[in-house]
Amino acid sequence: MQKIISKNVNFFYGETQALNDISLSMKEKTITALIGPSGCGKSTYLRLLNRMNDLIDNTKMTGSVLIDGNDIYAKETNVDELRKNVGMVFQKPNPFPKSIYENVAYGLRVNGINDKKTIEERVINTIKQVALWDEVKDKLSKSAFELSGGQQQRLCIARALAIQPSILLMDEPTSALDPISTSKVEELLFELKENYTIVIVTHNMQQAGRVSDNTAFFYMGELIEYDKTKTIFTKPFKKQTEDYITGRFG
Repeated sequence: MQKIISKNVNFFYGETQALNDISLSMKEKTITALIGPSGCGKSTYLRLLNRMNDLIDNTKMTGSVLIDGNDIYAKETNVDELRKNVGMVFQKPNPFPKSIYENVAYGLRVNGINDKKTIEERVINTIKQVALWDEVKDKLSKSAFELSGGQQQRLCIARALAIQPSILLMDEPTSALDPISTSKVEELLFELKENYTIVIVTHNMQQAGRVSDNTAFFYMGELIEYDKTKTIFTKPFKKQTEDYITGRFG
């Protein structure tokens, strides 16, 4: 089943067009990598999927984005509900200045869950889900800032998962991490794919090749090519894609 469908999407920052006629469909419980040089529109496209670009002044979108068949830009869309369903993890780990436990519990409380037992179960389960439990189970009341960068990023993934989204957006989630932490996050993605639809922006070609089912190559605000990752990396249809993947430009 197609989980996310964007049709003829154009996006403008003021007069500047950042995305040009993007049509892209992503199946449920797959990982899609968005690749391309800096400033090509991949992060802008990612932020369209949970309406984060709404927070930027003087922007405009045309076209449609459907999630589970619903147009998320329709007037009746509840944006808070949308963002509950579409979690986001950013480039740099951004834990709140709270305890490890409270970082994960915070989203639940904000969303009106106050039952102590429910919160505790959800916090423990999501910390286990991101393979962090053994590392933090004895220091849940300590500040999240005491964790390493890689642990902080996995905590931020747990925080996003705690409110039980069905989609997880990741904007270069490992670019600030060391190789060991990066491989832990990549391993985690394979497990999460069983339950979530994941869209990941990455500059790291090897990472895109390792973790994703499908890859979309963006260049200058246009979607140049979109296919199975194996095809994109071994037999791309467009010369531009081949040049980018082999490092001839970008």
